[in-house]
Amino acid sequence: MKSKLNITALALRLALAVTYISAYSGRINLFGGHPDGWKNFIKYAADVNSYAPESAKPFLAVAATILEIAFSILLLIGFKTRQVAIASGTLTFIFAMAMTYSFGIKEPLDYGVFVNFSAAFLLASLPGYKWSVDEYIEQRNVSQRRD
Repeated sequence: MKSKLNITALALRLALAVTYISAYSGRINLFGGHPDGWKNFIKYAADVNSYAPESAKPFLAVAATILEIAFSILLLIGFKTRQVAIASGTLTFIFAMAMTYSFGIKEPLDYGVFVNFSAAFLLASLPGYKWSVDEYIEQRNVSQRRD
């Protein structure tokens, strides 16, 4: 059972990281081919955050992108996994609620946003994170306590 949890944790970490990379790669032209990606994203983010004041909308777009980049890196390497998973799930839940408010329920369903925040909270609930920086730090701390 423990090996299944190890694979589950790794699969969830990588799936969430790749989802974030996919989301922001077009807007920052990470892989080329999307020169208008950022401009299009700013407009989309403004539409998603229809409830927010106009002056806050660009900030929300930039903040979301910075968080997505940070979350993807931290999830890939498995550093502070539980905390990042909770933060990631919270951010994605906020996206889901904003999308639902602004566009109705179909939009977040089409983008799999409910699946993403559920996966993040599932990852946060797992007992450990094999093949991660977290595991390396934990093993190092245990060996130092023995010495």
